[in-house]
This record gives sequence, C-alpha cells and structure tokens, in this order.
Amino acid sequence: MSTDSPPTELAQKPELATGDVSGGAPEPHDAVSVAPNWKLVWWRFQKHKLAMFAGYVLIAITIIAAFPGFFSTQNPVQSITKGSFMPPQGIQFWDNGPAFFTYEMEGKRNARSLRMEWVINEERRIPLRLFGEGYEWKFLGLFPTRLHLLAVVNPEVDAPINLLGTDRLGRDQWSRLVHGTQVSLSIGLFAVFLATVIGIFLGGLSGYYGGLTDMVIQRVVELLQSIPPIPIWLALSAALPRTWSVVTTYIAITSILALISWTGLAREVRGRFLVLREEDFVVAAKLAGCGQMRIVFRHMAPTMSSHIIAAVTLAIPVMIINETFLSFLGLGLRPPAISWGVMLQEAQNLQSVALAPWLLLPGVAVIITVLALNILGDGLRDAADPYH
Repeated sequence: MSTDSPPTELAQKPELATGDVSGGAPEPHDAVSVAPNWKLVWWRFQKHKLAMFAGYVLIAITIIAAFPGFFSTQNPVQSITKGSFMPPQGIQFWDNGPAFFTYEMEGKRNARSLRMEWVINEERRIPLRLFGEGYEWKFLGLFPTRLHLLAVVNPEVDAPINLLGTDRLGRDQWSRLVHGTQVSLSIGLFAVFLATVIGIFLGGLSGYYGGLTDMVIQRVVELLQSIPPIPIWLALSAALPRTWSVVTTYIAITSILALISWTGLAREVRGRFLVLREEDFVVAAKLAGCGQMRIVFRHMAPTMSSHIIAAVTLAIPVMIINETFLSFLGLGLRPPAISWGVMLQEAQNLQSVALAPWLLLPGVAVIITVLALNILGDGLRDAADPYH
C-alpha cells in the first residue's frame, strides 16, 4: 500500500484493517504512525473541499501573475485617445465564420453631451486566435517574445480588442488588470515573507533567551501594537518623496507593510518557544554541542512550520488589502506603476463609474483573491491542528 493515499481508504476495507491479507499488508495505524507531519497535514487538508477549490483558484491567479504579458492582449501603458471608456467586447464562438471573433466597436461623439457613445458594428468582425502574436514583452523579464494567449489574427489591419473595456485614457483594462495582479500579489508575498522572517527571528530570540532580550523585544512589540495601523501607514506613505522611481516606491511600500506586521507572529513564536526550550530534544541538542542559533532555527522553529504556513496564508490577503488601500488613496504606488489600487483610483470619480462601471472590476479581483486566500488559510489551519 502506498502511504500517499489517506488512511481512511483502508478503514473502508475490513481485510486491510484487520491485517488478514497475505503478504503482510500494513494496518491503517501503521501508515499513520510512519507518515511525516506534512503528509498528515495534506491528508487532512484534502478533506476540505472548499479549501482545495480555493487552492486551484490561487494557482490560476499565480500563473497569471507570473506571466502577465502572455495573458494580456495589449500594451498596458499604451493610450488610445479616441478609445476612452470603451465598453467590454465579448468574444463570439462558432457563428458561420472564424472560431473566435469579436465585433468591432464604433464610437460617435454625442453632439449634445460631447460624450463618446460606443455601438457594436455587427457587420465588421475581428477574427481572433489562440497563441497568436501581439506586442513584444519579455518572458521572465529576460527573453523578448510576441506570443500571447489570445491575439488578433491581423493586427496590422484589425483594431485591438478590449475584453474588459478601456479607462479614461483609452488603456486596455484587461491587460492592466493582469499586470496589476503581478504587482499587488508580489507586494503581499514579499511583505509577508519579510514580516515572517522578522517575526520568527525576534520571537525566537525572545522566547529562547528570555531576560533582558525578552523584555526589550516585547516592549518594542507592545509599542508597535499600541499605535493605530492606519495613521502610521498614512504618515509613512505620505513621507515618501514624489520623485522616487516606481521600483524604489515599491520597495518602500513593501518594507513599511512588513515592518508593522511582524509583531503578531513574534508573540506567537515567543509563547511557543517558552515551552519548547525545556523539552528533552532541546536539552539533548545542547548536550550534543549544538550552537544556540542552530537549536533555535534548526530544531525549535520547524516544530511550528504548520502553524507558520497557515499564519502566512492568512496574512497575505491583509497585505494585499493594505496595498490596495494605500494606492487607492494615492499614498502607495503611483502611476506609471500598475496595481489593483492604482487602477481603482479611476473609480474614485462617481461620474466615471456611472459612465464606465467596468472600472470597478479590479475590486472584484481583490475580493476573489482575498476570499480564496482566507479560505485556503482556514483549511491549512484546520489541517495543521492535530486536535481538529
């Protein structure tokens, strides 16, 4: 029997449960007793169907974030003056013509309101193809290519497509959304990574050494936790010079989010280490001559790996919301950077939302990603809890 399958399958077969099968088939409790902790967590996690579905959704979002140029249809920073507030173009399938196509949009200026009004020209079809050529982008930021998942068959003749419409500058919303996914998701991941490293390091030192080290670290934790997060985010973000480049601002925002968010995990690690430092395996490591840093990070910290993974998964959506919140207020990333928060700045104007409700679609992306991460985090937390 392979230990990769949950042991509950053995319980459904009496001959395996009693061990009467010839050849010495292992009993269910044998599979559980020899399985490593990560496999036990995976078996419990597989029972959480909603968390599994959330995991698949996040895998799809991660793939889009990793290769935004492949999934986009236009250059996300290209502006088309005459194409502002163009509504989304739907894709048509199998209608006595090409397999994929869309109808061309025609804009006419309203003589009374001076507003551009768009209508569908059903007599003009724009054929599409999968894995076609479009604007040039760099695969992994290194190798230039023109390959896209969906592209216009004749880019030199046909107008470009706008799957989710355009904004007030005529920029394609779908292409900006997939590029914004990379920025917003990476900020959440990097900020949580930094906060996790700081929290484990300082929390581990505080719980292992105690005394003056513990007192100093805990006073810093209490000081940071006593300050309301929103005012300090606003103050630090507003202090960033407007002359900074996009990359510098990106690093600064990530660092600000990380330096304020490590305190919770540090306290959890400290509490756990206060108990672990008296355990037999820690005493045995000391008697074997292991260094203190090795004991902390090679012996004690791995015992909290399941809890840390669950905590990290639940912290990522908080970081994404914080970045979106700051960028929405104009205190985070700024144009020409592309993130969900920067895109939602276009939706601050109620008149723009009334004319182009598709400008709110980045908010839908935030909701889906945050819900998926929270559900996945709940599933991991339940799976990592041996008493659940």
